[in-house]
Amino acid sequence: MKIYLYISFFAALTLVITGFVIGKDNLETSHLCLGLGVCCLFFLWMPAFIYHRWKNKNVQDYMLNKENIMKMREHVDNKQSKR
Repeated sequence: MKIYLYISFFAALTLVITGFVIGKDNLETSHLCLGLGVCCLFFLWMPAFIYHRWKNKNVQDYMLNKENIMKMREHVDNKQSKR
């Protein structure tokens, strides 16, 4: 998965840079390269990156519920008592 993320990111970045470089010579191809690069970043790379970062995480750990609020309060109280 890491290799796919690296390859797709650099491919999209290459398309965007190519679109800027050839912008003055061939406007239609420039717009195509820029559009494909941005679409690749948003529709291919970003969902794969989010999946890769969250695949073994527990979402309940990041939700604000009563249990987590109590843990946060205990943490703050412990931090203040150490001062």
